[in-house]
Amino acid sequence: MSTEHTEFEQVEAELNSRGYTRMVFDLGRIKELLDLLGSPQRAYPSIHLTGTNGKTSTARMIDSLLRAHGLHTGRYTSPHLETVRERISLDGEPVSERRFVAAYREVAPLAALVDAQADEPLTYFDMTTALAFATFADAPVDVAVAEVGLGGAEDSTNVLDAGIAVITPIGLDHTEWLGDTIEDIAYAKSGIIHKGATVIAAAQEEDAARPILERTAEVGGTIAREGSEFGVLRRAVAVGGQVLSIQGLGGVYEEVFLPLHGAHQAQNAAVALAVVEAFLGAGASRQLDPEVVREGFAGASSPGRLERVRTAPTILLDGAHNPHGMAATVAALQEEFAFSRLVAVVAVLADKDATGLLELLEPVVDAVVVTRNTSPRAMPAEELAAVAEEIFGEVRVEVAAGMPDAIETAVALAESDVEGELSGVGILITGSVATVADARRLLKR
Repeated sequence: MSTEHTEFEQVEAELNSRGYTRMVFDLGRIKELLDLLGSPQRAYPSIHLTGTNGKTSTARMIDSLLRAHGLHTGRYTSPHLETVRERISLDGEPVSERRFVAAYREVAPLAALVDAQADEPLTYFDMTTALAFATFADAPVDVAVAEVGLGGAEDSTNVLDAGIAVITPIGLDHTEWLGDTIEDIAYAKSGIIHKGATVIAAAQEEDAARPILERTAEVGGTIAREGSEFGVLRRAVAVGGQVLSIQGLGGVYEEVFLPLHGAHQAQNAAVALAVVEAFLGAGASRQLDPEVVREGFAGASSPGRLERVRTAPTILLDGAHNPHGMAATVAALQEEFAFSRLVAVVAVLADKDATGLLELLEPVVDAVVVTRNTSPRAMPAEELAAVAEEIFGEVRVEVAAGMPDAIETAVALAESDVEGELSGVGILITGSVATVADARRLLKR
């Protein structure tokens, strides 16, 4: 094992010791740390994303489009699937272990100074945020694309004062922190809209749209909304994805191939295009080059979002972890995949709406294998099984102790009623990003 890798593992352990899931909503500490670092987040323009679902996919599409236009990009997303380095990307690729360690060695001594003065030490997410912003300044990047961790107003990333604020569809999630209603959640998320910002908003329920419009008006921003200023005009299922016709801010973009599945990804693409048009100054009088836009979308990827990792039987990984996300996944499954038999492997976090997720899955899967993922916040398999049996009936539910057993059981179940031909057989592994990460480690060899 290289010294470099050992050093990286040591840094990772130090980060983890801050408590991977510990949350403290207080921007004071991250502001202080960034001040000590010389305010790296001021060194480049930023595009800041919030919303309940679609943030990472949209951020990745924005990144791909900006790179197609020749810009050097920094992208900060969370959570990660395999390594914390995925959270901090330069020009579309996760930073190297060497670069990650170098950034950490720069930030850690200053973080220790902040910790010594504060009631609560900086969180894991505070630290990765500071590492990202410092890495982007050091690179240097032409533009940073950053996704909030949770919420908006009090999220560590909300030190960016970004010129462009992006709001993907808002649904009910993280209610224990953000409020019990769509309206409360929208108020929290619209906190990323700063003075004079341009807001690009996906179509929202009325209760979510109102706080976004109020906040935009309050800070003197301008807003472009899906369905009014931009949106998907047409979409057709194609091999490996879909072909779109998108109304952008600067005109219509035809024959755009997107290698991702589902109407929700088409919506994310329309949002991403409007964001990049706004950033590059396209609008009523100027359209982006459609060829460059096509190139940008063709290069987009979103690991763990209806991602096919095996064939015969087909194994799909999808990180849907709330009913809003699962509804989109189920719609895409029905529209774009014709399985004769589909078995789901499901593991969820204890604070999620397991009933809501399973009720949406029930009509489209033949059987379900419930298990637990490796997150410390995972719901015990037996507890999830009890919920599943209420919805599916005992006969259609199997329980597995961990992911390796769950996959094995699912493959056996999927193949059980099939005579030789496995082409119509599928397995969907879903319920949480942590679930997808566990499965990916086993299947992406």
